[in-house]
Amino acid sequence: MKYMKLGTRPDTFYTEQATRSVVSDIPSDLVIQINDITYLLHKFPLLPKCGLLQRLCSDSSDSESISLELHDIPGGEDAFEICAKFCYGISINIGAHNFVPALCAAKFLRMSDNVEKGNFVGKLEAFFNSCILEGWKDSIVALQSTSKLSEWSENLGIVRKCIDSIIEKVLTPPPQVKWSYTYTRPGYTRKQHHSVPKDWWTEDVADLDIDLFRCIVMAIRSTHVLPPQLIGEALHVYACRWIPGIAKPKTSGSSASQTEESKEKNRKILETIVSMIPTDRGSVSVGFLLRLLNIANHLGVSPVTKAELIRRASLQFEEATVSDLLYPSISASDQHLYDIDIVQTVLESFLKLWKKMTPAAVENRHFIRSIRSVAKLVDSYLQVVSRDDDMPVSKFVSLAETIPDIARSDHDDLYKALNIYLKEHPELSKADRKRLCRILDCQKLSPEVRAHAVKNELLPLRTVVQVLYFDQEKEKGSKATTSNKLPKPQEVLLGAKHRPATRESQGKPCLGTNREELNREGPIRTPLPETREKDSVRTTRADGKLPLELEKKMVIRGDIEEVRSEKGREFKEESKLGSKVDAKKIMRKERSKSDQGREKVRER
Repeated sequence: MKYMKLGTRPDTFYTEQATRSVVSDIPSDLVIQINDITYLLHKFPLLPKCGLLQRLCSDSSDSESISLELHDIPGGEDAFEICAKFCYGISINIGAHNFVPALCAAKFLRMSDNVEKGNFVGKLEAFFNSCILEGWKDSIVALQSTSKLSEWSENLGIVRKCIDSIIEKVLTPPPQVKWSYTYTRPGYTRKQHHSVPKDWWTEDVADLDIDLFRCIVMAIRSTHVLPPQLIGEALHVYACRWIPGIAKPKTSGSSASQTEESKEKNRKILETIVSMIPTDRGSVSVGFLLRLLNIANHLGVSPVTKAELIRRASLQFEEATVSDLLYPSISASDQHLYDIDIVQTVLESFLKLWKKMTPAAVENRHFIRSIRSVAKLVDSYLQVVSRDDDMPVSKFVSLAETIPDIARSDHDDLYKALNIYLKEHPELSKADRKRLCRILDCQKLSPEVRAHAVKNELLPLRTVVQVLYFDQEKEKGSKATTSNKLPKPQEVLLGAKHRPATRESQGKPCLGTNREELNREGPIRTPLPETREKDSVRTTRADGKLPLELEKKMVIRGDIEEVRSEKGREFKEESKLGSKVDAKKIMRKERSKSDQGREKVRER
């Protein structure tokens, strides 16, 4: 920071109640009233340098005491006192912090070279052009001080000159930056880094008022010299500087104590920042967009701003991490810890963009990878929010069901989230457990997860049976040995509870069927092709659940479902009769084959 020192005399101004006077043997003959302060001064030092005072005192005699009121002087009593001390020759220091009010007051008093050579205005303008505009922080401090005298500063060209100086320095290549700047990023020490970072200017510019900041950023953007990511970084730094909760999202709940005036100010800042975000994808991070959206919900920003944040966040949703989605709920109606509605809204916007794409784009590998990464992100997010004791089943299910089926290549992560939710909410009703597990597609579980699900006592028995059933279906198409197979779901449904449960070395459950029992039951009948086709038709369901006729026969009693309906008993009887009829047919065929063999031997 640079300063200009004027005058050599010591400060002889003193205050007595609301009156400011100068120590002098000569009685005061000029009384000036500014707001609540009364100045007792002298005509001789002031009138030769102040054209305004000369005009106001022109009708009075030299010996007459004059009283004036200068309530409208820019900068008030402080700026007037600087000008008065200059007239008395008292030592004063002019810097970027007090230059603007001093120049405006000097212009008001008409202290130009036309009145007296070497006057105050000429010295101030020379200092402004040679020192303040040449410095980096001086220009910013001077521009910042113009907010209190915006109209005067605009008319005198101070704002325009300061902005041009700042923009010129921002566009300077980093290797040519020789002036001092503020840079307090974590992990950065100037001694270790000899090169100047590209975003060296962002923290200093963030000290400005939002309107001045917008003028500088928009002017920089219009040059197309700096990349959009650098503009986005400046917006991020400014938001962290002025909007509560942006830098530390987890403490944003404290913003509820803000006054309406501060809310209005923060709302204006947020809406202005959103309007300045470059249109280029990736100019700001998706985490920053989501934090802005979280704060916007509390501040009550305009629908246009909120819609823009949702759209921009959905475009980059695949780049998000789980930590980017964890925000506290600020709604008075929701008691749960996490704001799951933000994720739901952005996810729905992402899927709308996906549906608008052409079929060729949907089949693109990049987009398939994108939508599957979003599904994995949401499932990982569900694993975290499921630990919230107050998270309702409806919100959990709604978010999980929003993901389309094509987005999940498997349901392992969803199963983990569901399992955590069941553990953290042991008081769930039977209906809620069924509703929760209905979102799970047992066909898309890996063998390891299916093995865990079979042993999971938190799952409804219907879900366990589905796992067993579809595992049996998968094993039918494979060449796995019978010793590695899971128990047949028909045995669980149709009265296998009297058999002792055992588990094999791989950890897969078996309902106690061993080779001796199989031998006692008789030879295993191989189903005919026609019956296989019928069975395959019966087992086909669009929703990926159990066959409809099997579901209708499931009635839970205690921990095991038994078949009580008449259809179930008929199914048993038909299966027994069917096995007898099939056995007779097989015996007849075997006899006919043996008779034919004997006849051929006789002919030979």
